Amino acid sequence: MAARMDVLLGAQWGDEGKGKVVDVVAPEYNVIARFQGGPNAGHTLIFEGKKHVLHTIPSGVFREGTTNLVGNGVVIDPVIFLKEIKALDAVGLDVRKSLLISRRAHLILPTHRALDAASEAEKGTSKIGSTLKGIGPTYMDKTGRNGLRIGDLELPDSMDRFLALTKKHERLLEQYGKPDAPAEAREEWLAAVEVIRGLQLVDSEHYLDNALRNGQRVLAEGAQGTLLDIDFGTYPFVTSSNTISAGACTGLGVAPNRIGTITGIFKAYCTRVGSGPFPTELLDDTGEMIRKAGHEFGSTTGRPRRCGWLDLPALHYAVMINGITELAMMKADVLSGMDTVQVCTGYTVNGKRTDRMPYDVSGEIKPILEPMEGWGELRTEAPLPASFERYIAMVEERVGVPITLISLGPDRAETVRRQPTFAR
Repeated sequence: MAARMDVLLGAQWGDEGKGKVVDVVAPEYNVIARFQGGPNAGHTLIFEGKKHVLHTIPSGVFREGTTNLVGNGVVIDPVIFLKEIKALDAVGLDVRKSLLISRRAHLILPTHRALDAASEAEKGTSKIGSTLKGIGPTYMDKTGRNGLRIGDLELPDSMDRFLALTKKHERLLEQYGKPDAPAEAREEWLAAVEVIRGLQLVDSEHYLDNALRNGQRVLAEGAQGTLLDIDFGTYPFVTSSNTISAGACTGLGVAPNRIGTITGIFKAYCTRVGSGPFPTELLDDTGEMIRKAGHEFGSTTGRPRRCGWLDLPALHYAVMINGITELAMMKADVLSGMDTVQVCTGYTVNGKRTDRMPYDVSGEIKPILEPMEGWGELRTEAPLPASFERYIAMVEERVGVPITLISLGPDRAETVRRQPTFAR
C-alpha cells in the first residue's frame, strides 16, 4: 500500500529546533529528505552529552537504518558539504552508505559567495542579514536558468559549464567593483566536487515515488522557518526559497495529494537572526535573560539572536499557510522560573487592532500582550505544572492545532510525546 510523506518545518523565523525533533522521530521513518535551503541552515542535535551541527545533511543521519536524501530544492556548497562528512567521520559515523543526493540540486560556486558578499555590502544600512553563504545568488542562477546542478558533474562538459558560469560571475563582480573569489577557493571547491562525484547521486523524484509506493515512511525536513519564506515571509527580510509545506512538493518532486501529517515546530517564545521586523522583540533585561538561558546564538553564524514573546497571530498564520496538523513546542524550559510570561494575541497597526499578520510588518505595528502565570522547573519524569498546561491549552485554542511534542531541554532524551487533548 502506498504511503504518504509527512512534513516537518519551522513555524517561526527559523532556529526553532527542527534538527532535534527530526532526530527524535527519525526511527519512525525510512527516509529523511531535506527539501530546500542550503548551508545557511544550522540544525543542532545534542545527545549523550555531545553537540552536533548539520547544515546540509538531513538530521536523521545519526539514526541507524535511516536513508538521508538531499532533495532537488536544496543548494549545495561542496566544500561545506565535505566538511560536514569529515566531521561525522571524526565521530565514527560514515554516512556514505545512507546518504543520497538529488541530481537536480544546484551547486554553490565560490563566486556565488563573492557575489553574496558584494550584494550585501552594497545595501549599506538596508542589509537583510544574509549569512553570506552564496544562497541567494545560487537561487538567482537557478531561476535565471544559468545554474550548475549536481547531475551536471556526471557530464563530459562539466568543467566547461563551471567555467562559463564563473566568467559570468566575474563580470558581475567587476560591476560591483569587488574582487573575484581567490584561486585557492576555486581549487578547494574543485577538490570537494571530486568527492561529491563519488557519492550516491539519484533521480530523487523517482526514488521517493518508489519508496512511497513500497510503503516506506518518508519525512520531509525543512530549513529556516515559515516567516522567512520567499513569498509569504516578512519580505524582503527572508530567505531565497519556499520554506513552507508547498516547498516540500517542489523541493522533492512529491505531489500534494501524497502529503500526510504536517508538523510545525515553534519555540515557547520567538527569536530572529539578522535584520527585519519583529513585533514582540524584547530590548530589555528580559530579552537578554531569554537569550542567555536559551543559548540563543546562531548555529551557522554565531550571531546573537533577537528574542521576544510568543507571537500567536504569526503562529496562526504559519498554521494556515502550511496546513499544519500538529505542533511541537520547543524550549519551554527556558522560561521556567518566571513569575509571568507575556503572549502576543494581536497587533495595533496604524491605530487599529487586528489579529492577522499584515502585509507590511515593518510599519507602525505594536504587539497586544496578555500576561499568563509562569511555571517552575519542567522535567520529563514529572507531571507538567498546571500553569504550563494552561499555557499549552491557550496556544492550542488560539491556533486551532494540537501540541503533540514538547521539548524540555536540548538533549534528545528531554522530550515529551504528548497525547493530544485538543480536538480541532
